[in-house]
Amino acid sequence: MPIATVKSAASEEGAISGERLKYLRLWDIYGSLLTETQREFCELYYLCDLSLSEIAEEKGVTKQSVSDTLKKSREILEHYEEKLHVDEGNRAYDLAVSDMMTKVSRALAEFSQRHPEFAEEIGAIADMVCVGEAVSLSEEE
Repeated sequence: MPIATVKSAASEEGAISGERLKYLRLWDIYGSLLTETQREFCELYYLCDLSLSEIAEEKGVTKQSVSDTLKKSREILEHYEEKLHVDEGNRAYDLAVSDMMTKVSRALAEFSQRHPEFAEEIGAIADMVCVGEAVSLSEEE
């Protein structure tokens, strides 16, 4: 199957699966610790969205070899995460930042409602902290 056909079929499917997203995150964090071949295969599979057959054809190896290399790479990535917990920590941090930004946005919105005379300044503050909901506060008047 031509690569263009695979790409269009993949894009029609919509969102990335949870499992694929997990390995994309782990590859992003720990990918540099893999061998050159493992990195290449992971990049082609996860980032370029090539099939096992397409990778095998491009690299001149068997489909089974590609499958084995990707399996071993996933095991290594999971091993690093089990030991180092970087992805787990990143996700916890992202959640905490998101929660904090929601609270800031709500506080700015409440203050703007109580003190419309400061709407312009509140809008500027919201712009500085990149709070999407609060950015439009000055437009509500």
